Amino acid sequence: PRHRVLKGARIQFGGGSIDCTVRNLSDTGAALDVTSPLGIPTEFTLVTDTDQRRCRVVWRKEKRIGVTFEK
Repeated sequence: PRHRVLKGARIQFGGGSIDCTVRNLSDTGAALDVTSPLGIPTEFTLVTDTDQRRCRVVWRKEKRIGVTFEK
């Protein structure tokens, strides 16, 4: 099950980062609000104030992406 949250985070990849907002979260993945999904790679590190998780994008919408956490 996914839990609704509203938490600031960063998408880090290739030496750069993009701010995002975590909208919902589960043990296996999350939905992230972004300004634009363009330029965000398929795999990246999601950084919050308490955690860093490797992610893989499983879907993209206009201003939201869904990711699964790598094991």
